[in-house]
Amino acid sequence: MGRLKNLLAGFAGAIALNVLHEGLRRKDKTAPGVGLLGEEAVQKSLQHIGLQINNEQALYGTTLAGDLLSNTLYYSVIAVGDKKYIWPKAIFLGLSAGIGAIKLPEPMGLNPEPVAETSKKQILTVGYYLFGAIVTVLAVKSLNK
Repeated sequence: MGRLKNLLAGFAGAIALNVLHEGLRRKDKTAPGVGLLGEEAVQKSLQHIGLQINNEQALYGTTLAGDLLSNTLYYSVIAVGDKKYIWPKAIFLGLSAGIGAIKLPEPMGLNPEPVAETSKKQILTVGYYLFGAIVTVLAVKSLNK
């Protein structure tokens, strides 16, 4: 599968993750706030170069764009290599991203509460990333038809 198809499949997974996250977040105020974690990361990163985003919508948009880009690149790796390992690779990468989202904020100096405060938030966060990986595989298979 070509690099463009890998990226398209990864983009499908990234979109799916964000649609699921935003949909649940808007219906359930106790759902994980992956976006809040991302916004904090964006602001802290910008502080290192003396910048800050003061407009809430601009911060949301910047965070969403960065999230889509990084997850597209991450998920595109699922389609690389031997196709007989695509499902184990997707499950491994999906679970790794979700667990990383829960375990890495604190060591990185970020507030882990939006994604790790409760068991529900932790399970849903891991589930979001696993869902994105599964959608990526389905996109790969569809693009290869």
